[in-house]
Amino acid sequence: MSAASLLETPLHAWHQAQHARLVDFAGWSMPVQYTSIVEEHQAVRNAVGLFDISHMGRLAFSGPDALSWLEAATTNQVSRLAVNQIQYSLMANGGGGVVDDILVYRLAEGYAVVCNASNRTAVVTELERIAHPGNAALVDQTLETAMIAIQGPRALETVQKVFDGDLAQLKYYHLAMGRLMGRVDTVLSRTGYTGETGFEVIVPAAEAEAVWNALLDAGKPAGIVPCGLGARDTLRFEAGMPLYGHELSETTNPYAAGLGWVVKLKKGEFVGRDALTSFKANPELSRVGLRLEGKRIARQGSLVRLEGRDAGLVTSGTFSPTLQKSLAMALVEPSAAQLGTKVSIDVRGKDEAAEVVELPFYSRTDGR
Repeated sequence: MSAASLLETPLHAWHQAQHARLVDFAGWSMPVQYTSIVEEHQAVRNAVGLFDISHMGRLAFSGPDALSWLEAATTNQVSRLAVNQIQYSLMANGGGGVVDDILVYRLAEGYAVVCNASNRTAVVTELERIAHPGNAALVDQTLETAMIAIQGPRALETVQKVFDGDLAQLKYYHLAMGRLMGRVDTVLSRTGYTGETGFEVIVPAAEAEAVWNALLDAGKPAGIVPCGLGARDTLRFEAGMPLYGHELSETTNPYAAGLGWVVKLKKGEFVGRDALTSFKANPELSRVGLRLEGKRIARQGSLVRLEGRDAGLVTSGTFSPTLQKSLAMALVEPSAAQLGTKVSIDVRGKDEAAEVVELPFYSRTDGR
């Protein structure tokens, strides 16, 4: 796709002015890094980082039948949500594979869904395909809004300076409606994709740059830095969070991916339920963590071997900036999934010794 045809977030001009390295990501021109991926990664682990995530899809649902529509489309139980609560969920296809992993927001009036940029069209198409009683509406608000993530141990003090409500008591996977800078209406959620405490805010597109700059000013004492998709990926990887197109796909079932906990088979009918019932009994594969003995990186698609035979494939791999080890996630057959199992990984034609280790690779020790 040519640069001229890429979608641009409301912060695109700011990224250009700061000489960010921009790449094509799911049809969007997005910053992959500003300085170095490792520097941005460490800023989030130790202080606070700011991410433009406006490429994520934002869908609004209204009407009395919105709940039944979402229940039919998702694997988790939407009816369990209280107002101002958020739920991690999946949309499955008829074969039990994953169309997308999503967040479902329960608002005072209606619901909202945040989905992956690469799957927004597929998600909307699937939702429109699913029959529902009819008194519900879906509006794609992606292009008229912006979404910004503030992540790291000093995220709370940063965001609190510009938000008009008390955030100290806001629980993980809950949201608050309020204003930023005393004037910009926002949906603020205690969510993130880094393994750190943090927040995500949704604001009108026209206010995105003002909010972004206000957050940078508020975070100066904490050492805030803008961060790109590169650091976002290494951070989520260390935290053992799946990425669509890697650990999740239309041919990967949730139980294999370690996400069986978001499949509520007893809630009633939903797309993929029959296939998922079978996969619960036999997931076929298991997502595992791998620690390599050396420093070479096992990339997606690298073969995992057990006692000389193929036993699975690497889904993501990198050299961990926090743990200073070469790590990988893989989908492997059950015989290779037990903790402590010794395997080898084909890294560009050479076998590298590795061991199955617990996920996540990294988790905070001071809570969220």
